[in-house]
Amino acid sequence: MLTAVGLGPGDPELLTLSAVRHLSEADRVFVPGGIARSLVEPYCTPVELSFPMSHDEAAISRQIEENAGIIAPVAETGNAVFGIIGDPNIFSTFSRLCVVLKKKHPHIQISTVPGVSSITALTSVTEKPINGGFSVSDGSPELVKIQMKVRRPREAAERLKKEGYSRFVLVERMYMEGMKIWRDDLPDESNYFSLLFAEKEP
Repeated sequence: MLTAVGLGPGDPELLTLSAVRHLSEADRVFVPGGIARSLVEPYCTPVELSFPMSHDEAAISRQIEENAGIIAPVAETGNAVFGIIGDPNIFSTFSRLCVVLKKKHPHIQISTVPGVSSITALTSVTEKPINGGFSVSDGSPELVKIQMKVRRPREAAERLKKEGYSRFVLVERMYMEGMKIWRDDLPDESNYFSLLFAEKEP
């Protein structure tokens, strides 16, 4: 089993209780660099892997393949954790690592633990709360839209289809008692604590 654990934006006090538990219970913890290493060292002795910051796509791919080969033997027989700055599913190296692992080691179970991302941390640092719609981008074309407080998800999905979105996931009461997840076949109505994930074909 492999679990990617979000370590937050860099402050050790912003690690979640879940992150600390996973780090403490892991058979082995892997990290992609020195900042992540310093955050996890109070709870384990990590293995630091190299993930080059480069525009050389071939070199990046080779390194990810190599790192996947290091992680896989641990994840196949035990409890491996990959600790990463921020959140493992937002602008993260981990998603690329998953592509390789799922292709070469499809039997390995992979899960993630969310972390405080730089996006949400920014509002605290700048003292600029967000109370309306907002956009986050790395400059590439927008492929995903997330809508909060979706009371009529099927209607919302129909509107988004006109903008080119074609895949939908609705999560109701996320991480709360009674959490429900719908994929594409959405209900007519949902709880106030609902988020709709809409995705375009790349």
